Amino acid sequence: MNPMAKKNSSNIATHPPLDREPAVSATKTKARILLVDDHPIVREGLSTRLNAEPDLFICALAADAHEAMARVADSSPDLMITDLSLGGRPGLELVKDMASQHPFLPVLVLSIHDETLWAERVLRAGARGYIMKSQATQKVVDAVRRVLAGGIWVSEPINEMLLYRVTGKRTPTAASSLESLSDRELEVYQMIGHGLTVREIATKLYLSPKTVEVHRENIKDKLKLKSAMELIRHAVTHLLDNS
Repeated sequence: MNPMAKKNSSNIATHPPLDREPAVSATKTKARILLVDDHPIVREGLSTRLNAEPDLFICALAADAHEAMARVADSSPDLMITDLSLGGRPGLELVKDMASQHPFLPVLVLSIHDETLWAERVLRAGARGYIMKSQATQKVVDAVRRVLAGGIWVSEPINEMLLYRVTGKRTPTAASSLESLSDRELEVYQMIGHGLTVREIATKLYLSPKTVEVHRENIKDKLKLKSAMELIRHAVTHLLDNS
């Protein structure tokens, strides 16, 4: 029996099998992986690690969402691994685009961002797993194989949180005020923390500046902040605390 099946300490119950055969077959064909990250050192390091596995192969690399969509078309991957912080279109939007345009391509999110805020969001967006970059590389390999097999991967704390919600019980820890933000508001909030202006955020998210200003006001209301400067301090502090 697979030891991961015996002790399900790092993942929740699997989804139904995909509408195609698992990427790693009995003939040991290597699974093809598209890796999306805006840092060259991450792409190179993770590529080296995964290519060392007998059943895994990095078939293409991309630095942003636009390039990732092109690589899907010309490299036929079995799995996409992506960060949430990308140049241009955010990683969460890429996950949603993949779920819409390539629904049979599983996506694993590998990111530094707080999993208590983002794991459930990326699963709702269509991803099959979320793993923090702080995890050991062997955990990343395990997550890759689980998602390729048709399952879902999250950490034990996130697994527990989701199970509490499914059973209608209160989560053991108080919810962060940031959980009240919508996906789009959280993206705007993070960009504010990175120092982007309203116009720069509008350009990256393909929105009008006026729409971004509406999101900013909604964020202030939900977080009970009185001014734009308070919002900036709040967002910067959050990013520093979770970096």
